[in-house]
Amino acid sequence: MSTRNTVSWNSIISACAKNNQINHARTLFDEMPTRNLVSWNTMIAGYLHNDQISEAVKLFGVMPRRDTFTWTLVITCYTRNGEMGKARDCFERMENKTNSACWNAMIAGYGKNGEVFKARKLFDQMPVRNLVSWNSMLAGYTQNGEMGMGLKFFEEMGERDIVSWNLMLHGFIEVGDMDSALEFFRRIPNPNVVSWVTMLSGYARNGEILQARRLFDRMPERNVVAWNAMIAGHCQNSQIDEALQLFKEMLGRNAASWTAMINGYVRIGKLDEARNLLNQMPYKNVAAQTALISGYVQNKRMDEARMIFDQIKARDIVSWNTMIAGYAQCGNMEEAVKLFKQTPKKNLVSWNTMISGYAQQGQMDIVVRIFEEMEQKNLVTWNSLISGFTQNGFNTEALEHFVLMAKEGKRPDQSSFASGLSACANLAALQIGKQIHNLAAKIGYGNDLFVGNALITMYSKCGRVTSAEQVFNDIDVNDIISWNALIAGYALNGNGKEAVQLFHEMKIKGLHPDQVTFVAVLSACTHSGLIDQGLILFKSMTEEHSIELLAEHYACVVDLLGRAGRLEEAYQLLIGMPIKANAGIWGALLGACRMHRNLELGKIAADKLCEFEPHKTSNYVLLSNIHAEAGEWHEVERVRILMKEKGGVKQSGLSWIEVDNQVYSFLSDNLTQLRTTEVSEALKYLTGHMRNKIYMPDLQMHMHRFADAWRNKYNSKGRPCEESIILTVNHEICTSELFWQQMAEMLLDLCICTSGAVHDPSAECPTPAEMLKSGARHCRLKRCRLYAVMVILDREV
Repeated sequence: MSTRNTVSWNSIISACAKNNQINHARTLFDEMPTRNLVSWNTMIAGYLHNDQISEAVKLFGVMPRRDTFTWTLVITCYTRNGEMGKARDCFERMENKTNSACWNAMIAGYGKNGEVFKARKLFDQMPVRNLVSWNSMLAGYTQNGEMGMGLKFFEEMGERDIVSWNLMLHGFIEVGDMDSALEFFRRIPNPNVVSWVTMLSGYARNGEILQARRLFDRMPERNVVAWNAMIAGHCQNSQIDEALQLFKEMLGRNAASWTAMINGYVRIGKLDEARNLLNQMPYKNVAAQTALISGYVQNKRMDEARMIFDQIKARDIVSWNTMIAGYAQCGNMEEAVKLFKQTPKKNLVSWNTMISGYAQQGQMDIVVRIFEEMEQKNLVTWNSLISGFTQNGFNTEALEHFVLMAKEGKRPDQSSFASGLSACANLAALQIGKQIHNLAAKIGYGNDLFVGNALITMYSKCGRVTSAEQVFNDIDVNDIISWNALIAGYALNGNGKEAVQLFHEMKIKGLHPDQVTFVAVLSACTHSGLIDQGLILFKSMTEEHSIELLAEHYACVVDLLGRAGRLEEAYQLLIGMPIKANAGIWGALLGACRMHRNLELGKIAADKLCEFEPHKTSNYVLLSNIHAEAGEWHEVERVRILMKEKGGVKQSGLSWIEVDNQVYSFLSDNLTQLRTTEVSEALKYLTGHMRNKIYMPDLQMHMHRFADAWRNKYNSKGRPCEESIILTVNHEICTSELFWQQMAEMLLDLCICTSGAVHDPSAECPTPAEMLKSGARHCRLKRCRLYAVMVILDREV
């Protein structure tokens, strides 16, 4: 056999790369006795073809010399990865830009990454344009749903080919405008198979399977692609019998035909039939095997998925990533990590899957470490990180990385905005939320459904119900999530009647409420005291809407009845539930018992809660309070000891305030943050404003603790007293008339109990209001005088 020359080596490397044997291609490349520029470009193109962008960029970095094709390849690598800043940097560094290929790569990159206006600006600057340039710009418009501008641009094109026509056809289908797509299809001078299959697939995707079948039957030439598209169309619309009939009629089946049918069975959950079909395949391919693995993964049947995976002789990156994702979704990160480490050539999907998996488990320290280790990051990487921060309560970090992502040149998408807005909602950071809203509108997501739903929640949690309503009204077509978000917003802000009204309006519009809808509307009834309305809605869930009752619904109704003082009804509903009561339901009952001083039921609920959540301190605190109100101080001490044994630590309540887009968090006795004076003044203003609105906290707990302590002290002495009691309290509490009224009544009771004397009605005893006005704050009693001296401080002690 003659010795291979460089051309032969290059041809073999190219063939291996195109057949997904990229590792073998690299081995051959490393073994080459001599390499030329084509060798390097072929290897980089191979990495690009196999979606191994980081390897392509590494190779580009060590190339001895580069040409225009090399630069165009690496620009394409960066644009595919969403790194338009780096792509533009490469473009600017090119010495020779006379070749239109590099311009076309940049224009296509801007279009694929949603930056259609930058694409058009670059297109207008091109020194020489060819048909590829025009089609790249047209694709930018159609890929981003800008069909008005796309149609105008299409009409301005001096030259068109079938690619131009098919781009417009595909664009109309993507925005769901099948009428315009059909009209355009009829205008195509000579539609090719791609045109026919594009229309056929469009009808199938939009649920018009009969129209798709008519088109299929009218096709002048039906190749294997058309047959496969029709089979896939039936599968997408859950018409597996029709798909199977076509599959049997098809003469020249290929691997894609078998894969389409296997995907169809997986789609409807018939995994055994899918497995049988895979066993019948004359030549099993990795795509069909991965389709079945995906089905097993979706149904958490990981042992069977692993069995198929182990049978694959030539695994591709998709099969590796599918298995890794399956283990991650099931929470088995140990197996996910093992497979991740075994993956021969990891791509961005592999890394992003690991980030999502650890974020799902709440292990954000590992997520950050993986993120920092990654050489290449795309928008999905950033979105997974930001979403992980938000879901795990690290809202400040989420917003910091949202800003950092923008600085890195990544253009936010719907997922980015949803996570950022969710963080703002959790922090009640209204001003930052408004800025994100403005940014979304600026880059074309102002009326987007996904972003709009997040905005409704954000404005609602920030107390801006009117703004939430405005966003709701601006969305072109509201889905069930939009309605649920606004109903929940009304509930959150105490607008119960509006929530119920919107619920009925939703039904009139033809939307069917789901389980989330009823949680929101029942919560609205609970917080607005709409007891009868809430009970009617609860009853309608099963009788009218056939919706399965969840624990959340029972918790709402227990809370509804409990707040109304109907504790026995709430308890009977709880113990009569067909499902097991969870911590949320017992917590609702406990809160109601605490509110209405029902010690007996409160103890039952608290004990159950401590069983469900032994490390949650708030349960022990509530139980302790109930015992305290009953004067059972030995039980209070027992509960506190139990809390310590369980490892619970009572966390101090955190306050926060937003000033000039900066959210400051602090404890009431540790204002060590910057701008302390401004924060303190703002808090004083807010508490004063609440006082003017006649809002006061529940003081009963403070009263009974003080009273019992005082009684215990002086009863033990066995004698009446005439002493001064010094009580240190919060300034805002003791400037309230309600406080002094309760204090005076308590002091009166104390004096009677400790002295053993009976109060003489004829004795001179001012009313609580008179005591407040006179400032003496004392009661004259026969044989006993008690002076109360109030020491007022501006901080809690």
